[in-house]
Amino acid sequence: MSVQGILKEKGCAVVTASPDATVMDACRLLHANHIGAVVVVDGENKIQGIFTERDVVAVIAKRGTEALKGSLEHVMWKNVYCCSKETSVNGLMDAMNRHKARHLPVQTNGRLTGIVSIGDVVRHHIRAIEVEAEYIRSYISG
Repeated sequence: MSVQGILKEKGCAVVTASPDATVMDACRLLHANHIGAVVVVDGENKIQGIFTERDVVAVIAKRGTEALKGSLEHVMWKNVYCCSKETSVNGLMDAMNRHKARHLPVQTNGRLTGIVSIGDVVRHHIRAIEVEAEYIRSYISG
């Protein structure tokens, strides 16, 4: 299976923010949506950065709570690791492991088209194992 299959199951909605949004705005988005990352995009939905729970901790540890008033463009991770809808699940797991990333935005023609989290990958992997186990059970009993 590929990223396309995961997005087909979970949907393509992504919580985004603009680069001029404040860190506090992003924290509110993370909390309200029960998510771990906000993708920062421009007006054309081109990925400018990503801001995660880890970034919240880092910016407050470095600058204190005053950092919450600053804009995302100064604290977001700009070197965003992305994948495409064609990326295989194995390729996705490899990229997440290699980059220590828990969220990978999905990009098509330079624009944001979805996001995949480590939780999405784990759910997919568990379902695949369950299907295989059921197949083996029915083969043995059948």
